[in-house]
Amino acid sequence: MHGTIDLAGDSHLRAARDAAQSMPLADFDVGNPELFQNDSFWPYFDRLRRDDPVHYCRDSMFGPYWSVTKYNDIMDVETNHAVFSSASSLGGITIRDVAPDLRRESFIAMDQPRHSAQRKTVAPMFTPTHLDQLAINIRKRSAECLDNLPKNETFDWVDQVSIELTTQMLAVLFDFPWEDRRKLTRWSDIATTIPHPGGLVETEDQRQAELLECATYFARLWKERINQPPKSDLLSMMAHSDATRDMDPKNFLGNLILLIVGGNDTTRNTLSGSVYALNKNPDQYQKLRDNPDLIDSFVPEVIRWQTPLAHMRRTALEDIEFRGRQIRKGDKVVMWYVSGNRDEDVIDHPYEFIIDRARPRTHLSFGFGIHRCVGIRLAELQLRIIWEEILKRYDNIEVVGEPKRVYSSFVKGYETLPVRIAA
Repeated sequence: MHGTIDLAGDSHLRAARDAAQSMPLADFDVGNPELFQNDSFWPYFDRLRRDDPVHYCRDSMFGPYWSVTKYNDIMDVETNHAVFSSASSLGGITIRDVAPDLRRESFIAMDQPRHSAQRKTVAPMFTPTHLDQLAINIRKRSAECLDNLPKNETFDWVDQVSIELTTQMLAVLFDFPWEDRRKLTRWSDIATTIPHPGGLVETEDQRQAELLECATYFARLWKERINQPPKSDLLSMMAHSDATRDMDPKNFLGNLILLIVGGNDTTRNTLSGSVYALNKNPDQYQKLRDNPDLIDSFVPEVIRWQTPLAHMRRTALEDIEFRGRQIRKGDKVVMWYVSGNRDEDVIDHPYEFIIDRARPRTHLSFGFGIHRCVGIRLAELQLRIIWEEILKRYDNIEVVGEPKRVYSSFVKGYETLPVRIAA
């Protein structure tokens, strides 16, 4: 079977497969962050796609929810805005509900027509002309970063490359004070973290305090930009646009967090995932070294393979029968991109990492329809340039230990990835 994960040599996945096969479907809770932290969720989604592609979980740490796990079913939910809402007032776009008093609108967590009006404000950042200008900056910073990496010693790729380069890019996009740029990384992590003992923050109060710090910092920058002539950074674009100039503070912070997380988490985790994927598939790494032109198809393939955001969530606005299941008004419906990207009915050999796939852009990692990621071209551009610069410099980036993964069923990412580059 080509649509299930190869378990050779992976004892933790064999144990997960055995559990997923023997557990009653009614007890499945694929939203449990521990499954993602342990990288043991795959067999559960394999079984759901096969036996119960629209699955109801009665009880979880996030309350009851529906899981939509097949590629085409996800597309149908994603494009049916009349029934499936993204609105933050109903709980937003993640499986984890936000308390009503803490809900912050952003254009991704907004329905039409307001969604398009706010989204259009930042779209000029991603025009071909502007991307050409950004490309020069990305190449220069990538070269500097890569030239300063240590040789013959183990270091953390996530911290020294993935975080550093994506954070630099964010600072450029926002025209953010350079010396404070790591604050952007912290706020991105805080925005998506689940407070738990020993976690990034332990309580929701701590999380909100740091998000308030983010809002206060950006409010100061906003005041500066609104009193200056329009410039080409995201903050200035929002300050000078009719659709976003008079946002209330919650909407302002909501859009900021969206742009920070969108510009940080996805590229960062795909950049880490690309090194990990090539090490897991040395034949593909050799193929890329032999033919660097394959970067063009390698980039979308690694975005599919990694799927940096595991899901998006919608809320049903009315009762609907969907694939024979009765979804009720108010139900939480989770579209599992990470599962759709392994759907053998749409993608050949979905568990294999194939850098010269015929149609590498057949994936759901950026979403679909009106909420499709606004920064797709920038994300692909960053990854392409960074890998062009890597291949010029290093024959091999060796992964020397398993990554530590994020405790989240939303952000599918890496906390650390130990690597070594031979001199």
